[in-house]
Amino acid sequence: MGYWVYILRCADGTLYTGSTTDVERRAAVHNQGKGAKYTRSRPPVTLVYTEAAADRSAAQRREAAIKKLPRAQKLKLI
Repeated sequence: MGYWVYILRCADGTLYTGSTTDVERRAAVHNQGKGAKYTRSRPPVTLVYTEAAADRSAAQRREAAIKKLPRAQKLKLI
């Protein structure tokens, strides 16, 4: 089972970062209003970035690191 870190662009232009084993399914869940509280009030979301991770721990560490980046650096990453 592979793990992924992803970034979504919300309808209001903000970015949301998360991690999962199935990026497409998770993006669909966010768009159905059943994902994170943050994305529920900002649909629709568009998947703009994915990055593979070795395991769950690595994915969560990378997710935390991306969340700490300033918006400008996140946009460069995308």
